[in-house]
Amino acid sequence: MKIALDPYMIRNVPLLELPAVVAELGYEWIELSPREDFIPFFRHPRVDDGTVAKFRKALETAGVGISSVLPLFRWSGPDEDARQAAVRYWKRAIQITADLGVTSMISEFNGRPEDADRSEAQFWKSMDELLPVFEREGIHLALEPHPDDFIINHPNISFLYCAPHTFHIGDDAPGIIEHAGDLLTHVHLADCFDHTASSGNRYILNPPGTTARIHQHLNIGEGEVDFAELFRELGAHGFDGTLTACVFAWEEQAKESSLFMREKVDEYLATWK
Repeated sequence: MKIALDPYMIRNVPLLELPAVVAELGYEWIELSPREDFIPFFRHPRVDDGTVAKFRKALETAGVGISSVLPLFRWSGPDEDARQAAVRYWKRAIQITADLGVTSMISEFNGRPEDADRSEAQFWKSMDELLPVFEREGIHLALEPHPDDFIINHPNISFLYCAPHTFHIGDDAPGIIEHAGDLLTHVHLADCFDHTASSGNRYILNPPGTTARIHQHLNIGEGEVDFAELFRELGAHGFDGTLTACVFAWEEQAKESSLFMREKVDEYLATWK
């Protein structure tokens, strides 16, 4: 099993210094999410081959590995020009991942819920172009339904369960874990409040009917996700994938939050024995 840190809250740390900082926080693995000097949100990767080589050396020196690379591109949006651009960005991101010696990537759909049919068609169009690249490079892709489900019958594709999205996907961790079975390879760990509570009035959004989705990425114990249940089910099903601490709420306490999350994960894993 890999216990990884999503270092988004410490993205101000220079890329080549990041592995040493993550090691100091008690993690042996990094889930490398978007950052401006590497692969930014929704735009072409910025890192060049020379920096990729230096970063790989910095990882080796710090004794830290990359569990997964996590790009976010608009590969499922209804706009065809944007989709084609996203596929180009994906191909470069896959090459960077391969050059780092990493065999795992993570992403989301990034379609439009108000145009679901078109977005789904665009997603499959992108997958038709990208699956041969994933196969050639030997890279597996774990997809996070955000929040909808999907069926992809391909050995390079697996499922990611995101705990802070629990209340957007039915609040049924046991059922989802059972249904996913061996397809569940990654779990994102952060807490969240139940936006459906108080008759749906816990968060009041204006204008009414907005498609915005509210959730948090808090430290474990600061929200309402049942982590005892989540870890119990993971243990019962023999989960042996990647657990990633992905708290985004406390940048002013990023070190303390990262250390706390590492301790909490260890506490819950100790209950499996």
